[in-house]
Amino acid sequence: MRYDLPAIKATWTQDSLRFTRSDLWRYLPVLPVQDAASIVSLGEGMTPLIRARRLGPAIGAQQLWVKDEGLNPTASFKARGMTTAITMARELGIRKIAIPSAGNAASAAAAYAAAAGIEAHIFMPKDVPQANYIECKILGAQVTLVDGLISDCARIVGERKDAEGWFDMSTLKEPYRVEGKKTMGYEVAEQFEWELPDAIFYPTGGGVGMIGMWKAFDELEQIGWIGRKRPKMIAVQAEGCQPIVRAFEKHASHSEFWQNASTAAAGLRVPKPLGDVLILNILRASGGTAIAVSDEEILDGGRELASLEGVFAAPEGAACIPAVRKLLANGFLSRTDRIVLYNTGSGLKYLDAYGELASN
Repeated sequence: MRYDLPAIKATWTQDSLRFTRSDLWRYLPVLPVQDAASIVSLGEGMTPLIRARRLGPAIGAQQLWVKDEGLNPTASFKARGMTTAITMARELGIRKIAIPSAGNAASAAAAYAAAAGIEAHIFMPKDVPQANYIECKILGAQVTLVDGLISDCARIVGERKDAEGWFDMSTLKEPYRVEGKKTMGYEVAEQFEWELPDAIFYPTGGGVGMIGMWKAFDELEQIGWIGRKRPKMIAVQAEGCQPIVRAFEKHASHSEFWQNASTAAAGLRVPKPLGDVLILNILRASGGTAIAVSDEEILDGGRELASLEGVFAAPEGAACIPAVRKLLANGFLSRTDRIVLYNTGSGLKYLDAYGELASN
């Protein structure tokens, strides 16, 4: 999506945000909907930016912050992309959508489609977290469990969409999910009073959130709300599925399909992100990096964040804790850097993953 940013700059002010709605649609001038009556909203966005006053010192960071996306509708950041995508589907007259998902995108698609009166067809790996499966069924979606990975789910959608009359809502197959995800960048800028942090840790499966935030920072600069400074963008992946990390280390322009992908962080089990070229370009342009952590480190990070800060993070978000610790220890980041990590979902949706930890 492209906007007339010079015209927006002339008419939209930071001060006007004080008088507008409190969800992500507060950024309406840089969102794609033409008719505000089309908006399908469940109150998504403007999630808390929490100062980690106990966890930070424990891992060597003086200024550590958690952007808690688990408080969105359907308990994950996927609500951001789906509010804009389903809004545009309604505005453009689409009646049926289909989506492959590792879990949380399916839940969000089912919820917003239900609110819009749109038929939703969901394809998820059969070992998806049970919470996601039940949620989609209760929300009225037609759910198919697939013996395979998200890539296999995507293949089925691609094969059947034309015959079934589905609009493909897959990652980066339409432009509107990115527009919702980019509001994470607008929010972190606003919450820090238009001064971006030094580093952003982002759990990277499909990586659309990182792509969206980078777009947001460019737009914000063009409308004059921020300067040229950019955070180091850091992609966090699981050791059992790390295509971006491997490509970054090899100085490659794109990733290779990760064979036998496996991790307790279901949202990170994306063997080849469709936006890999964009993600790798962002990491390099920002002076950032990519890092992989083990499942044991992920779950321990989740327990540490919960016990010290009261934030029960999804394993994807929890993966950022050991990643921050490692990059502070090796000197890539300074103790005084302002660091933001994104928790992309609620740990309540991953009780099966955390169950063994809780019994110890």
